[in-house]
Amino acid sequence: MDNTKEESAAIEKLYEYGEHLSESSDKSKNEADYVGIIAAAKGSSKAKQLAAQLIPRFFKYFPSLSAQAINAQLDLCEEDELGIRVQAIRGLPLLCKDTPEHVPKIGDVLGQLLLAEEGLERDAVAKALMSVLRQDTKASLTALFKHIENSDENIREKVLVFVRERVFPLKRELLHPEAEMERHITDLIKKSLQDVTGAEFKMFMDFLKSLTLFNDKSPPERVQELLEIVEGQADLDAIFTITDTDHIDRLMSCLNMALPFYVRGASNSKFLNYINKHLLPVFDKLPEDKKLDLLKNLAESSPYTSAQDARNLLPSILQLLKKYMPQKKTGEELNFTFVECLLFTFHQLAHKTPNTTNSLCGYKIVTGQPSDRLGEDFKELFIDFTERQGTSLTVVEDSAKATNKKLTQGMSEHNKAMSSAKTDAAKADVKAKKQSTSIGLRTCNNILALAQPLHQKAPAFFGEKKTFTLSWKENLKPAPVPAVPSTGNKRAAPTLNGSGATVVKRGRGNGLGSRQLVNRALAGLSQGTRPGGKGGWRGGRNRGRGTW
Repeated sequence: MDNTKEESAAIEKLYEYGEHLSESSDKSKNEADYVGIIAAAKGSSKAKQLAAQLIPRFFKYFPSLSAQAINAQLDLCEEDELGIRVQAIRGLPLLCKDTPEHVPKIGDVLGQLLLAEEGLERDAVAKALMSVLRQDTKASLTALFKHIENSDENIREKVLVFVRERVFPLKRELLHPEAEMERHITDLIKKSLQDVTGAEFKMFMDFLKSLTLFNDKSPPERVQELLEIVEGQADLDAIFTITDTDHIDRLMSCLNMALPFYVRGASNSKFLNYINKHLLPVFDKLPEDKKLDLLKNLAESSPYTSAQDARNLLPSILQLLKKYMPQKKTGEELNFTFVECLLFTFHQLAHKTPNTTNSLCGYKIVTGQPSDRLGEDFKELFIDFTERQGTSLTVVEDSAKATNKKLTQGMSEHNKAMSSAKTDAAKADVKAKKQSTSIGLRTCNNILALAQPLHQKAPAFFGEKKTFTLSWKENLKPAPVPAVPSTGNKRAAPTLNGSGATVVKRGRGNGLGSRQLVNRALAGLSQGTRPGGKGGWRGGRNRGRGTW
C-alpha cells in the first residue's frame, strides 16, 4: 500500500512540474521542475511513460540540460515495456524541432531503432524518422547514410530498406532546394558505394538517374559523372585475374549499365581500353556466357567509339573474327551470334577509321592521309581475309543461308503446331520456340548483310547513320534493305527481315548463355528446346556483401 501511495505521489508531483512549466511565462526560471521531470525517467512505469511525453515538450527551454534530457529520453527508448518505448520514440523528433543541432544525433539513433521487432514500435520509428527528415533533410540524410556506409550489417540493411521505400519515393518533397539537395544526396550515395551488392548498386544508380541533376537534358559532364560511378564500381584500376569470377561478373554488369551513358555522349574509352588490354587477350579462357555477354556489349557500344579507340581495338576484333569465321568447312558448329557480334563491331570500328583496315585486311580505302599506306602491298592480307581456302566469308555466308532455310522451315512447322495446340502450356511452348527461331533468322540475315560488303576491295562499312538492329534487340520497326555496292561476283542481296546498325534500346534479349541463339533455335526444331533466361545482378562485391 505504501508503495502505491508513493507512486501516486510521484505521479502527482510530475503533473505539477508539467503544470508549472505550462503556466510559466519565463520557463527558464522553472529549471528545478524540468530537472524533476528528467529524474522521473528512472521512476515507476507510469512515471516513465509520463516523463517520455514531458521531456520533449519542454526540452527547448533548457539548453544547459539538453545532454541530460536526451540521455534520459534515449534510456526510455530502451525500456522493456513496449508502451514506454513507443512513447519515447514518438517524442524524439521534438528534441530537435527547435534545436536543429541535435538532428544528427536523433537521426542516428532512429536509424539504429529501425531494428525494432514489434510492429507498433517499427511504425513509431518510421514516423519519427520521417518527421526528422522533414525538419532537416540534409542533416538527417547524412546521419542515415553513415549507417549505410559503415554500420552493423543488420542496421545497414534496415536503413537501406527505409531509404528505398520511404525516402526515395518522396524525393520531390524532401529534396529542397532541389539543386543543393540533389547534389548532397548524390555525394552521400557515392560514399556508400565502396561496398555494395549488385542489387544495391542498381538501386542507387536508378535513383540517381531519376534526379533532375542527371535527367536527359543535363549537360555532358553530368552524364560522364554517372559513367565514372559505374567505372569505379567495375574496378577498372584493379589488377585483372582470370580466376576472379566476382570481378568478371561485376565487369559485365557494369558494362551493361554503362551503355545508356554512351548514347547520351559519355566516353566509352576507359571500358574499351580495359577490355582490349585485359579481356580480349584471354577471351578463350572466359566462361562461355561471359564471352557472349562481352561480345554483345562490344557490339552495342561500338557505334559510340572514338576514332583513336577504334584504331586500337580493331586488330583484336579482327583476330577474333578470323578465329570464329572458319577458312573452310570443318563440320564444326559455327557460333553464329559470336560472328554477328564481331562482324557488326568490325563494321562500326572500321567506319570510324576506315583506312586502318588497309594494313589489317588489305583494303584500298583512300582518305588522303599518310596512314592510308596505299603504296604498300597488302594483297596477301586481303586474300587471307576473303579468299583463301574456300573463302572464310563465303563459308560463313553459306552456313548462314543453310541455317536460314532450316529455320524458315521450322517456323512453318511452329505455325502449324500453334494452330493445333490445345492447352495454354502447349501454346506457351510453341511461342517460345517461335521466338527463338525468329531471333535465329535475324542473326543469319544480319550475318549475310554484314559479310557481303567485306568482299569489296574498298567496302562501305555500316556506320551509326545506317539503320541496323542486332538480332537480340527488340525490332521496333521494319528497316529498309541497305544499298550494298556490287562486287565482281553477283550475289543476291540478303533479306534483312527488318534487321538492320545502330543500337537504340537497352536489353540483352533472352541472354542464351553458352550456346548461340541460332544453334538453340535449330535444336528447338527437333528437341523442343526453350530459350533460357540469364540472370542479372547476382549480389555483392565480395567484401562482406555476397557475390555478384
